[in-house]
Amino acid sequence: MRTWIILLLWACAHQSVNAVTLSRGPVRRKTKETEGRQDKDLLRRSKRGWMWRQFFLQEEYTGTEHQYIGKLHSDMDRGDGTVMYVLAGEGAGTIFVIDSNSGDLHATRSLDREEKPFYTLRAQVVNKKNGLPLEPETEFTVKLHDINDNEPKFDKEVYTASVPERSHIGTYVTQVTAHDADDEMFGYSAKLAYSISQGHPYFSVEPNTGIIRTALGPSDMDREQREHYQVVIEAKDMAGQRGGLTGTTTVNISLTDVNDNPPRFTQSIYQFSVPEITKVGSLVGRIRAVDADVGRNAEMDYTVVNGDGLDVFDISTDRNTQEGILSLKKPLDYEKKKSYMLQIQVQNTHPDTQFLSMDAKDIANIRVSVEDVDEPPQFEKINYILEVKEDAAVGTVIGSVSAVDPDILRSPLNGLYYRYSIDRHTDVDRIFGVYAGNGSIFLQRPLDREEFAWHNISVIATEFNNPEQTSRVPVYIRVLDVNDNPPMLASFYETFVCENAKAGQKIQTISAVDPDDPVGGHRFLFSLAPESSVRANFSVRDNGDNTAGIFTRRTGFGRMHKSTHLVAVVISDGHIPMQSSTGTLTIRVCTCDRDGNMEMCNAEALSSTTGLSTGALVAILLCILILLLIVVLFAALKRQKKKEPLIISKEDVRDNVVSYNDEGGGEEDTQAFDIGALRHPEVMEESKLRRDILPPESLYPPPPLRRTMVPSRGNADVRDFINQRVQENDGNPTAPPYDSLATYAYEGNGSVAESLSSLGSVSSEGEQDYNYLSEWGPRFRKLADMYGGEDSDWDS
Repeated sequence: MRTWIILLLWACAHQSVNAVTLSRGPVRRKTKETEGRQDKDLLRRSKRGWMWRQFFLQEEYTGTEHQYIGKLHSDMDRGDGTVMYVLAGEGAGTIFVIDSNSGDLHATRSLDREEKPFYTLRAQVVNKKNGLPLEPETEFTVKLHDINDNEPKFDKEVYTASVPERSHIGTYVTQVTAHDADDEMFGYSAKLAYSISQGHPYFSVEPNTGIIRTALGPSDMDREQREHYQVVIEAKDMAGQRGGLTGTTTVNISLTDVNDNPPRFTQSIYQFSVPEITKVGSLVGRIRAVDADVGRNAEMDYTVVNGDGLDVFDISTDRNTQEGILSLKKPLDYEKKKSYMLQIQVQNTHPDTQFLSMDAKDIANIRVSVEDVDEPPQFEKINYILEVKEDAAVGTVIGSVSAVDPDILRSPLNGLYYRYSIDRHTDVDRIFGVYAGNGSIFLQRPLDREEFAWHNISVIATEFNNPEQTSRVPVYIRVLDVNDNPPMLASFYETFVCENAKAGQKIQTISAVDPDDPVGGHRFLFSLAPESSVRANFSVRDNGDNTAGIFTRRTGFGRMHKSTHLVAVVISDGHIPMQSSTGTLTIRVCTCDRDGNMEMCNAEALSSTTGLSTGALVAILLCILILLLIVVLFAALKRQKKKEPLIISKEDVRDNVVSYNDEGGGEEDTQAFDIGALRHPEVMEESKLRRDILPPESLYPPPPLRRTMVPSRGNADVRDFINQRVQENDGNPTAPPYDSLATYAYEGNGSVAESLSSLGSVSSEGEQDYNYLSEWGPRFRKLADMYGGEDSDWDS
């Protein structure tokens, strides 16, 4: 009912506005009294004859005629047809037209308010005769009345949202928004109401806001039962009343997971078998628990909570598969224990107390059976440490190793079941040996602690019946020290004494070294050798700290009398058995200044202070000499190289090209070339051969025969012969298409040179006389010997 009242009020207002014309005051008429004032009133703004505020026009007009908007009227229009109405502004003349006589305003076509809600126009009254305006322009507006011609449209065609499972009723999910292009200020064309057309009874939507909320309780919104929902939301204008336009959108809602399900084992008892030789840390088996949750909520932890294998087995979680990995924590022994029983617990890593209690867990049992295998022998110790004195005799037993068979069936035969040996890679010098039957280790070679204080070897135990079953153990042998090395001076001592030295003056401190290593440490004793001849000159004083001092026993030494003194010192170690040695100290007599600084010694002493001994200098000189000899040898070999001669001996006869660089005299030089070689005009070839293709074998002429000498007849026949051949070659169609050398092979008639071809020779080799070769010099001597000999030479 409210809608009909609004439409009635709108129609009444529209008609009243269209019919309104505002009257103006009385029209002023020109009189004589007012003519004088007319000039003064030219700049004064005249009062308008009409005024229009706005016109209203309904959009989406469907009629065939122009749509009437309203009527314009001015007080200047007295109905005598002297005035004319003129329209200007937006759409004037195209969209809007005016009757110039009556002022009726029409729209020429249907208009859409959503494209343009209003138009601003200007109207004016002018004199029809001269076109002069009678009044100023008046501006008015044509507004379009909205009709409900646009359905609501959502911002998105498809919405995506999510809400946690187990949510309470009314939990916010998402909000959808639609828009209507109709006028919100006029009626209910743009007043929208939201409703849900698909998605009941799980979700609901607020009619005014488009907010979607859950409509069921926590027990009904379970992701593990249903995870995805498709909800269709409808938006309807006219405030949702009948006759309104609608628009729809789809909302895809997913339930997100919460940790509302504890993990559960797939079976209550698991059974595994593992060989007793399995190494520590190896995999024993995998167990699996399932959790209906996903992601972080499905992560779980496995623990061993009870059983007789708590210290033998361990369990961890594979984070990729969420499986429990049972591994070996300690070695197994079938002979000691054949099976184990474990109790395993699983629970969530991240429990949510809102949905699950802290006691939400599951229990399963695991039975592990140990399998008996043929094990290798096991030594009683993981390593052995033995000791032996370095002076022990060969064959002395140092100690022994022992291995046992862990297999229970063979344990009574432990003493006879193995064979012991030494890994010779650890005892390359074969210093030690082992008895194969009992594992006793003995010496095979003497020991020297000063060379090797420790020996590390490996002993191998091998089963007789199964040589593949072996084990080894490291044996560390320590060589104990025996006092078998005498102490010696720590270095070669060489010092000097001044000629003006006084009695009791200390000239040198000496120390000693001993390769032995006694338990209480070293204690060296120093004394002067009894047989020393310098007892009256020097003395040795033991300092008690393994050092001793050398002192003078008299005043003044003569360098010219004796330049060098040798002091023999006896060093003993004081252990049992006592070891001692004698060392020699060299003391040179030198000239010193008042402060005791050395100034000059003999030549031998000076050479010793330069830093290089005589042997070192000799070695350096020998190296330099050897380098010089090598350089000289290479230079001599390089000079010995000679160029190989062209002819090594007289027997080696070869053709040699000798260039004289002598040019001929041209055609006038008849001495350089025998022109008579071309004289023979009768020689003619019977066939022509092409030089640009391969001729057939049948066209090859037979080899020329040896010619006999014919008397020469002058140069004219040679010239005629050449001209004749030139003409024949120019006119020959088989000749090559390019310049080529034509060889006539004509020696001339009566040439002194006969044919050189042996094929055309009518005489045999026996008919030739080669004796003239011996007259041609030594280069043809070999040919003369080959062809110029007697018949008897060939027979021989």
